[in-house]
Amino acid sequence: QVQLVESGGGLVQAGESLRLSCAASGTILSINAMHWYRQAPGKQRELIATITSGGSTNYADSVKGRFTISRDNAKNTMYLQMTSLTPNDTAVYYCHANFVTGRVSNQYLASYWGQGTQVTVSS
Repeated sequence: QVQLVESGGGLVQAGESLRLSCAASGTILSINAMHWYRQAPGKQRELIATITSGGSTNYADSVKGRFTISRDNAKNTMYLQMTSLTPNDTAVYYCHANFVTGRVSNQYLASYWGQGTQVTVSS
């Protein structure tokens, strides 16, 4: 079993920055791609950033140039540095990751979601 726990959300003013963290724990043999999603009120959950196990990144156009995804493999933790925040960034932010878990002799792939962290940007 693997758990993902997000932290770092909060209330900020437009133009300010926040850094979200997503810490993975449990039976982890390796972590493949990791992702940040967000869901604004009344909207579908959208993928905003991805980082592969090798460190390659990809961003949605809505956050490109403002958000930076990173990971610390030694800590099994992923980050999302968010700058120049606007009210349109207000949402619940979720991390999602793909793991190799189980026993060394009986490995399998599984994906998990965090519980979400609220980010609210006031104008």
